[in-house]
Amino acid sequence: MPPLSGAPVRVDVVRGLRDRRGPVHAGSFLRERRIALDCTRAEFPRIFVHEVAHFIWLRLGNAARFRYENVLRAEIAARARGELGWSAEWRKKALRAPDIDGRTRRWREYCCESFCDTAAWLYGGIERHQEFTLGQRWRRGRRTGFAETLGNRTLSI
Repeated sequence: MPPLSGAPVRVDVVRGLRDRRGPVHAGSFLRERRIALDCTRAEFPRIFVHEVAHFIWLRLGNAARFRYENVLRAEIAARARGELGWSAEWRKKALRAPDIDGRTRRWREYCCESFCDTAAWLYGGIERHQEFTLGQRWRRGRRTGFAETLGNRTLSI
């Protein structure tokens, strides 16, 4: 991962973790600077990186977020299927044209989850996973777009 700076983030193991939709592997509580995890040792790197990426997204700034959104817009316009994690994929499937055009909450939440799933794919140390359904062509573009969005800097979390 790129270098990170900022106040400490507490990490807790919470068995039986759930959100309003049911069981989840983890959750980030940004204002509390806390991550709650309920995942296996094998899933830990991917899930942990995803949750840390929520802290990056929060402080990334609009210009960088808009650059990443443009990568996603181009993929959607080209009818790219799949994603790099389930949290982004189910949100992507629920999108409609007015969400994208109007930058609705549904669109912004998809962009955030896509960013975090992409970080997990890039930095989680796992080459293959059943949730990595985005095609290779689009993965190359995602890698480039991610690098352009983050730049070569220490990221504040």
